[in-house]
Amino acid sequence: MRLDTSAELDAFRAEVRSFIRTHAPGRKTHTGVRVPAPALVPELRRWIARLHDAGYLGRSWPTEYGGLADPRPEPAFVVAEELARARAWGQIGAGALAAGALLAHGTEQQKHHFLPRLRSGQDLWCQLFSEPEAGSDLAALRTRARRDGDHFVVDGQKVWTTNAQYADVGYLLARTDPGAPKTRGITAFALDMRAPGVEIRPLREITGTADFNEVFLDGVRIPADRVIGEVDGGWRVAGASLAQERGSVAARSAELLDDLSGLLALAARPGPEGPPPLGDAAVRDRLGRLATRVYVADLMSKAVQSRMAAGTDEPTDPAMVKVFFGDTNLDAVSLGVQLQGLDGLLAEGDDRAVDGGYWQDALLYARAYTIAGGANEVLRTTIAERALGLPREPRS
Repeated sequence: MRLDTSAELDAFRAEVRSFIRTHAPGRKTHTGVRVPAPALVPELRRWIARLHDAGYLGRSWPTEYGGLADPRPEPAFVVAEELARARAWGQIGAGALAAGALLAHGTEQQKHHFLPRLRSGQDLWCQLFSEPEAGSDLAALRTRARRDGDHFVVDGQKVWTTNAQYADVGYLLARTDPGAPKTRGITAFALDMRAPGVEIRPLREITGTADFNEVFLDGVRIPADRVIGEVDGGWRVAGASLAQERGSVAARSAELLDDLSGLLALAARPGPEGPPPLGDAAVRDRLGRLATRVYVADLMSKAVQSRMAAGTDEPTDPAMVKVFFGDTNLDAVSLGVQLQGLDGLLAEGDDRAVDGGYWQDALLYARAYTIAGGANEVLRTTIAERALGLPREPRS
């Protein structure tokens, strides 16, 4: 199946594009999954509510919670593409993941409490999954939650938590049965991020910003009615929530296509040491090869979208797109810095930096795309074993 456009879909795209142009609260100045300036957060809460009210977010939710009766995936891909193409803010935090978990496994009380607050932007969520010793191997997490009457008491540490400093609720995975096999003794919780015992420490990164945080949990009490799904059934809950990340497949290719246009403009610009780099045959060859990879990445994304729309997608489809995107994006932004010659040494924030230092910041961030959401090395093994049927690597 091919993901062809239609007059209806083209009209919807034009509608979304106009909505973003009219209502979006400014343009993102950094690439990647970044946190907004504190002063922008209230406006982003209102923007999230507008996107939901317009039917651009939460399309697959049940109608009683604001979803559509016919939540086809194609319009959701269009929304993700247009937000990425405009470099506009989407839904910050882990709201889509939390909604997926609640809709698949939450109680009616939880749905009626959390989903309207998520739609209105009243609650921002963060994802409390990764730990210092449990990143790519998430099932190795050590944060403990023990039952104490009508509560669970949680102790442990989480890391790489985006937007924790703004979050109202945390989507937490913690181990409730240390004696069970790794994936069977984990429970999912909705954690009040302002509860006593929650400490958030920003992590300053190589980009100079603090998009990630460490979160320390010291005797944090969570009411038992905040368990999402069954006790010890958190692994299934986490898997269900990932289905809500479909739009990211579309957004990544849109970002790459936008950067390719920027690279071509950069190559045509005279440099401080001489004529435009585009006059060099080696540069043209490199740009041509990179352009081919960018368009292949876009075609891979469209093919996965097509299979999702047809219900024939495979679990390894997003992994293949993610690996190819991560490597291609890293090479693209590396070229963006190299095309500047000596000016590539200037940092973001220097008035002399080309494009405000966008390419330098993007290069520093690019490695995150090869790690976040599953390290590319781990995902290649997953693809080899599950998609290609190659022999499994020896396990110690």
